[in-house]
Amino acid sequence: MITEVDNNFKKLKFRLFITPALLLMFIGLVFFFNNAINPIAYIDFQKKWFYDLNAFLSQIPNFQYNITQFGDASICLSILTILFLKYPKLWEALISASIFSAIFSKILKEFFCVPRPASALDTNSFIIIGKMLPGSTSSLPSGHSITIMTVLTVLMFAFEPKNNLKKTIWFAAFLTTGLIVAMSRVAIGAHFPIDVMIGCIVGYISGISGIFFSRKYNFLSWISLKKYYPVFIVIYLIATIFIVYKITLENLIIFYITLICLLYSITNICIAYVKK
Repeated sequence: MITEVDNNFKKLKFRLFITPALLLMFIGLVFFFNNAINPIAYIDFQKKWFYDLNAFLSQIPNFQYNITQFGDASICLSILTILFLKYPKLWEALISASIFSAIFSKILKEFFCVPRPASALDTNSFIIIGKMLPGSTSSLPSGHSITIMTVLTVLMFAFEPKNNLKKTIWFAAFLTTGLIVAMSRVAIGAHFPIDVMIGCIVGYISGISGIFFSRKYNFLSWISLKKYYPVFIVIYLIATIFIVYKITLENLIIFYITLICLLYSITNICIAYVKK
């Protein structure tokens, strides 16, 4: 059955890659002409910006620490399980896009090897919310920013309105949401501003890459078949146990929301599976 999501995905053109590619080139040129292409110069170039944003955004720590969890794939994808039964094509794109985002994140982090703020700066000079992240992991690009923008990009195009005004508001709302979540990484002291900006752009590229890939190759079309539902029931149960464990460590509202979504999804998929 052809759905709204299928139709929206089929309309997309490869020119969507042009704008993010140009933005990455522009950022690269800015750093090149400012002699800031090595890790130390890269950090020095945006140090003041980082301090100012961190001080301003960290004034609402509970909000920032909850909102930043949306950049965790185990959180945002668990919440979106509520859409699995109704929009399997959406999930085909989400899975494909998540694979692209994981590959891009791994390659770019190993290539740039930029130390995180907690390793590069005096930890007393800025605010850290939550656990201090290890310096052994590269700061550039922000993995959480890639993840959230990947997911939001797929959702944004999957349910794109037809009306031009509504479409503009729709895109603006999704992009703003992505930036808010991404900038929370600066607020909690985990990333530099350019880390999250590049992460958002890479996430957008990952999202549209996943859409085009799932549109061309139907290797995930089996996920809509009822006989495979037990596989997803097991995955949801494992995810539920994981979220309960996270709740025991950190009593965050976002974890309870995720848990509710998972329990709702498990109930629905079990009912759908036993129905003839």
